[in-house]
Amino acid sequence: MTDAGGETAPKSPSGKWADLSRRIASTLVLLGIGVLLAFATGIWLRLGMAVISAVTFWELASMTGWRGKRHPPGPFGAWRPLALAIIAGFAQASALMYENVWTWLLLFLPIVAGIPGAERRDRWTYAIFGMAILLVAYGLVWFREEYGLHFVLWLMGIVIISDTLGYFAGRMIGGPKFWPSLSPKKTWSGTVAGWIGAVIFGAVLYLTGAGDASLIWVSPLVCFAGQLGDIAESWLKRRAGVKDSSNLIPGHGGFMDRFDAVTGAVLATILIGLVTALPVVN
Repeated sequence: MTDAGGETAPKSPSGKWADLSRRIASTLVLLGIGVLLAFATGIWLRLGMAVISAVTFWELASMTGWRGKRHPPGPFGAWRPLALAIIAGFAQASALMYENVWTWLLLFLPIVAGIPGAERRDRWTYAIFGMAILLVAYGLVWFREEYGLHFVLWLMGIVIISDTLGYFAGRMIGGPKFWPSLSPKKTWSGTVAGWIGAVIFGAVLYLTGAGDASLIWVSPLVCFAGQLGDIAESWLKRRAGVKDSSNLIPGHGGFMDRFDAVTGAVLATILIGLVTALPVVN
């Protein structure tokens, strides 16, 4: 998943922009997802989202898995991350392709199957993050097919704008930390810069006739949710004692690292859609 930005400048000038390449990698991953959603429809779109769910589940299972000295408990033992990735991919594909109550119940299968092998303190963590992963893939397919490509590109645009403005504002302005106990590098300056950027983005879409007026207030809410998604994943990594969710993207961490803000943004948009009408994006 991508970071939501807002990091303070380090004391060493030589390292001030040291992780800029990670931001670029985040943007490229999001653009890749946008291309997937733009050109893939039907079964290919669903299979693509199922693969993303499987990869992300592998990382989640690895971070929450048993770290004791004896053999990992549960039905899969040391093969738990790979087994759960396969189960999650199968469950996600089935739920997306055959939309009925029985296939939706399959989404609980990777959750139930993975709990026995998780660290005792991380079982609820695994379950909550796991359901979030599955819901986000479902939400992206739903948004793409019910609201159109431009709607999904608006979502991705908010995450990219928040990440970019938050990163540069945090580096250049710095200032008080936003939530130091969970994400010690995030600053209020970077966080607020993301909100402002989201408002401007929504306003530009409205003023140019590319969307309705609700984009002006929905965009910063979605932006904030994306920032919280980033913080949640940072908390998970700190809890697991790892720097990155995996090494799947050489030199840039894992897929959850690039997809975390998208997770928060999509979940918030789903919630908003349950309460009121979602914005129109032309």
